[in-house]
Amino acid sequence: MTQTPREIDRVREAVQEYLARQPELVRATDRFVALLTSILDDAGINYLTVTGRTKSVESFAGKAARMADGELLYTDPGEQITDQIGLRVITYVRDDVDAVVELLAQELTVLADRDMGRETAEEGRWGYSSRHLVVAVDASRTLTPEREALRTFTVSVQVRSVLQHAWAEFEHDIRYKGTVPEEHAPDLNRRFTLAAGLLELADHEFSAIRDRLQATMPEQHAQAPDEADPRLSAQELAKFLAGQYPDAGWSRTEHYSWISGLLLELGITSLDELRNALAAVDAEVINDRMGYRYPPAAVRRLDDALLSVFGEDYVTLHGNAHRVDQLHERLAKLD
Repeated sequence: MTQTPREIDRVREAVQEYLARQPELVRATDRFVALLTSILDDAGINYLTVTGRTKSVESFAGKAARMADGELLYTDPGEQITDQIGLRVITYVRDDVDAVVELLAQELTVLADRDMGRETAEEGRWGYSSRHLVVAVDASRTLTPEREALRTFTVSVQVRSVLQHAWAEFEHDIRYKGTVPEEHAPDLNRRFTLAAGLLELADHEFSAIRDRLQATMPEQHAQAPDEADPRLSAQELAKFLAGQYPDAGWSRTEHYSWISGLLLELGITSLDELRNALAAVDAEVINDRMGYRYPPAAVRRLDDALLSVFGEDYVTLHGNAHRVDQLHERLAKLD
């Protein structure tokens, strides 16, 4: 339906306001990517990527001009279009999608939450599967000065597994190019449905494989130590933590190397020294005081244990300089 001159002016005004604000949104997007990355890293949740994008002016204009029942869909596009900043978290397996969503609900204010996979399943079919959140910074959260301005924004966050992402991106690329002849559409729909079902099965199998490996960590032959590097290797540390915290999930590969560097700062360069340092730690007490609302991975469990043992000395390590405020908050819980 054709827009009235007044509606055209309203859309044009909204687009001009968005154009003026976009540089600020680009800066905020980068800071939100850093914030979500730090939240996930601090929690020890394993993920593949955290990415972000700022909505283009053209995309905003198209959305602002949408009509419904003869009227503009958005009476106040600047406030009602909530995906001006869009983030995407890709996990390795489907089970971790729920863990990420639960963590974000703890750390941020969730204004909206749609489980697209559940909605698809309730319709009795396979297809698009993703969690769509709209979040804002919790008023009680402590932010660094450069991130303080993030309190004025709302952000759209998609959380999906790598297989869900592969299906969604391929399906979107094919359908929105509009190059499929109409006579082939039914067969195309059938094939996309079949692929969605197979990928859902694969997601379940990947989760089962991970769980089995975590429950029955096989003996591995340790690599010869690098005499030039006194740190515990990521491989031997991962194996040790799998036995120390058998109920914890795997951490990101680089996190084992990172916390090995912190151990070196503490003067811990062998598993025996680490074992002795953790001997007096009561893991159940730490779990109770931290009040985990998500399943923390192995490196996060060790991180909390070291914080409990070494206290302020751990906070002030060079490798922790980027997260002093977060560590002080966690130390207060432990104390």
